[in-house]
Amino acid sequence: MKTRPLGKTGIDLPILSFGASSLGAEFRSITLEEAMLSTKTAIDLGMNFIDTSPYYGRGMSEIMLGLGLKGIPREKYLLGSKLGRYSNTHFDFSAKRVEESVHVSMHRMGTDYLDVILLHDVEFVPLPQIWEETIPAVLKLKEQGKVRAVGFSCYPLKTFNTVLDHVEDVIDCVLSYNRYTLQNTSYVDDLLPRLAAKNIGAMNAGPFSARLLTNAPLPEWLKEPEDVKAAARAAAKLCEDRGVDIAQLALQFSCEHPGLATTVAGSANPTNIRKWAEWLEQPIDHELLTDVLAIFAPVKNLGHLEGLPENN
Repeated sequence: MKTRPLGKTGIDLPILSFGASSLGAEFRSITLEEAMLSTKTAIDLGMNFIDTSPYYGRGMSEIMLGLGLKGIPREKYLLGSKLGRYSNTHFDFSAKRVEESVHVSMHRMGTDYLDVILLHDVEFVPLPQIWEETIPAVLKLKEQGKVRAVGFSCYPLKTFNTVLDHVEDVIDCVLSYNRYTLQNTSYVDDLLPRLAAKNIGAMNAGPFSARLLTNAPLPEWLKEPEDVKAAARAAAKLCEDRGVDIAQLALQFSCEHPGLATTVAGSANPTNIRKWAEWLEQPIDHELLTDVLAIFAPVKNLGHLEGLPENN
């Protein structure tokens, strides 16, 4: 697996990382055996950066990951978790909770440090707390050696820019999801130049855009507009007619951009993980890519609202 540097951190990430949200049974019930085998498979294939959060499965992802990582030397993998979001309605970015959250996450996963810590979905709270209280508390943990790189994640571009106005000189990385895909490239179009200027690591997640860019049935909770969904179905049909799974094209596209340190994709199915690694070894079909991007052109970068209205 190829790697790229995460900004100025000195950490090199694989171009495809293992997202452990599925280990929290976020999408279906899973067994302990699946969790352990998925984790081992990902690391064996070079997806040795693992991204999780106490929000995923309300702690279950970190617990299952801790079991899956038992017996694997710590130097064999890089570990990232998050803090601040604990359920669909419970957010706590207080300084007090920062240390508690990181302590619990490390305990669950059997480690005494995290390679990356991200403030999770900051768009759901009034933003001044993030730079006035949360970031300073996390930077103290960095000084203590408990975390190596500090950053935040969110969906709205307005939130990214507002928070960066206050923290771009002290943080190491950010993570965006569903914003560098076949349908939406706003992360790279609008934000990457700012990040690159400060050498802030750019992490990408959601290459399949919550199943939009797969052949799976679209989930009821998918928030994208109907015309985006229609374009995705048309693009999937075109790929199928050309003998390609749209998910393969989507993954190759997201992982190809040199300015993104990594793209995070998650599954509790070892077969899927092996398939992703195989896809990345194959050249991207540029003619097909051009045709698919043409289908998405009328709905390019259309997204949805997320978090507090004033943060969008």
